[in-house]
Amino acid sequence: MLELLGLSTVAEAVYRAMLANPKLDVGQLAQETRLTERQVRAALDDLADLALLNPSARGDGAVRVVSPEVGLAALLARAEAEAAERQRQIEVTRAAITAIAVERAGSRADRSLIRLDGVDAVRARMEQLATSATSECLSMNAGAADRPDSRTASAPLNQRALERGVAIRAICRESFRNDVDTLAAARWLVGLGGQMRTVPTLPMPMVIVDRQVAILPLNPHDAADGAIEVDNPGVLAATCALFEHIWATGTPFGDDAATDANGCLPQEQALIAIIAAGHTDEHAARKLGVSLRTVRRMMSELMDRLGAESRFQAGVAAAKQGWI
Repeated sequence: MLELLGLSTVAEAVYRAMLANPKLDVGQLAQETRLTERQVRAALDDLADLALLNPSARGDGAVRVVSPEVGLAALLARAEAEAAERQRQIEVTRAAITAIAVERAGSRADRSLIRLDGVDAVRARMEQLATSATSECLSMNAGAADRPDSRTASAPLNQRALERGVAIRAICRESFRNDVDTLAAARWLVGLGGQMRTVPTLPMPMVIVDRQVAILPLNPHDAADGAIEVDNPGVLAATCALFEHIWATGTPFGDDAATDANGCLPQEQALIAIIAAGHTDEHAARKLGVSLRTVRRMMSELMDRLGAESRFQAGVAAAKQGWI
């Protein structure tokens, strides 16, 4: 209980015993506290160092226990002074960090586009933005599933942001529901207060922080190339509008995707549109974030429902029947 003041549990037990009966000797203190005599002697030394024991006026080597109103109060005052000094040092350090950040921001102020080469550079910048976010973080995650190392790195940042009151909204492809680990991460995020929706396809990954900074991929098809950081108001307005448009069409996490008037799920609607545009099954698989086998299975089922014998006939029939 009194560790903050420098008293161990053993020293506290001896001190309390002495307060109750100042005349106990070492052997009696050991018996009273159920400690060894060696432990009692060590505790007496500690109490003397803390000025909770003083030499007796009798001058025969005896000690006098100092009352808690005096001894413990003095230790508490010292602890408070140390805490105040520690807080002062923290504030000085915070000011230094702020000054460094302002200096860095100043060196970047004349640039509306900053190149972040490679995954490590992107992650480092995302960590900074997650720490400084004050209102919201919007993200579109075009991958079929999060990498385990990426989830491990982002989880504590997301948790601290949510605890600060930062709103987190994420859009993922529908195919993420097929990955057990990513699904668990999504449940964890939503459980903490984040929001997530899914759509069949996404144009590219992106992150928008406080509607002031956007992180966009250098290559939408390969995140390993790195990203660009943008703070141009026009670009931010466009990216925010794109996010909100896609968000409005998404299925909230935990809900079942709704079918359209033709009984098609959003992922099936997207597949029909992709195939009708003349793209291959391989392209459709990449866009939807699913396997080629899944695309071919879905396409076979759709052809049966449309009464078509080929992918081309399926596209024509879908257009005639108002599916696209």
